[in-house]
Amino acid sequence: MNPIVAWFAASGLILNRRTLTEAAIAGGLVLLSLALGVLVSRKFGPAAAEAWHKRLDQRGEGLADRLILIIRHAVAALLLAIVSAAYPWPPIAGLPLGLALGAATAFAARELLRGVGIPRGITWTVVLVIFIALFSRSVGGLEEITDTLDKIGVDIGSRRLSLLALITALITVVALYAGVRLINRATSHWISSTRGFDATQKLLAQKLAAIAVVIAAFFVGIDLLGVDLTAFAVFSGAFGLAIGFGLQKTIGNLIAGIILLMDRSIKPGDVIVVGDSFGWVNKIGVRAVSVLTRDGKEHLIPNENLMTQEVENWSFTDRNVRVRIPVTVSYDCDLKLAQELMMRAANESPRVLDEPKPNVWLLAFGENGVQHEILAWISDPQGGVGNVRSDVLNRLWFLFKDHGVVLPYPQRDVHIRSGSIVALPTSDD
Repeated sequence: MNPIVAWFAASGLILNRRTLTEAAIAGGLVLLSLALGVLVSRKFGPAAAEAWHKRLDQRGEGLADRLILIIRHAVAALLLAIVSAAYPWPPIAGLPLGLALGAATAFAARELLRGVGIPRGITWTVVLVIFIALFSRSVGGLEEITDTLDKIGVDIGSRRLSLLALITALITVVALYAGVRLINRATSHWISSTRGFDATQKLLAQKLAAIAVVIAAFFVGIDLLGVDLTAFAVFSGAFGLAIGFGLQKTIGNLIAGIILLMDRSIKPGDVIVVGDSFGWVNKIGVRAVSVLTRDGKEHLIPNENLMTQEVENWSFTDRNVRVRIPVTVSYDCDLKLAQELMMRAANESPRVLDEPKPNVWLLAFGENGVQHEILAWISDPQGGVGNVRSDVLNRLWFLFKDHGVVLPYPQRDVHIRSGSIVALPTSDD
């Protein structure tokens, strides 16, 4: 007997004309499935990747760049799965089918998991498990592997904690996490493109939809893993007590964030002042509101603080904000000319609105000069108000210089008595 035939016979793989013919047919079907996967990915992959990039890939996770490979491997894996199930292939023919099916499915899973941000180590672990499971199933050795993995473990009460259970839990958790990321992306895009809702209502709907998807994924995972929910009944009282004390702030911030989105008192893009924090609202999260300041610093203010503290919202009903700019001129100057120059400086500033018009008020006759206040309106308070004040005062400085308007200096009276010099400060000192 041929040594190769004898080795296959000892391994349980019988070589004859029929099995060799079936193995050749299986190999041809493998090549055909892989070729069809390449053709489909070239035909529809670029268009699908472009559509995904425009609509659903705006956070830079990179799934659009992997979509062509995902389509290629997924189509090949689907065709190979159909071929494997359509005929009772002998083990010798199952070798190429199992190898190709496991590799195609593993490659598709790798691109998908990396595209949604799964860490590299976890991705390769899942990919290896998928390949071994599919390949072993095709050659009839999956049952032996699962029995061996189930034997490696310990019994805890009525349940068994084994290596097989840990691997199953890992695959389930990773698959659910990836599914949650994809579903949240799709629902977020659908809600954002829906007409009839403003930005705040869309954000609220996205937050509620994300919470609903996570809750649904949790119960699906519990069902897939076969966890009995009645086992948590003993711990429900302690868990509720922990929420009441340990997670009180977290739950309070979550509810406060939902209330803020519902009553629309604070919206993304609003300019607010909370304590010493001044800036525009960048994002309303589950726990805190992100406020971006003019210095580029991002303050995370807990949602509960915005519900209990006094908040100045400069753009709650109207985005126009009035800027007050104090100016004092000398008593010896032409007061009418000085006021006209103040109006001119305000009108020439690019961020000052033409309507409502700027105005100049005479406040008081001070001890050193005539006190005025320029009132100017702006519509972009998120750009800051200090730079508007600086721009108007800079323009006014050069206008005063060109027209001879004098700014007052602090005055000091000096009296000489008994050979000593005594400085009497004015009211400004």
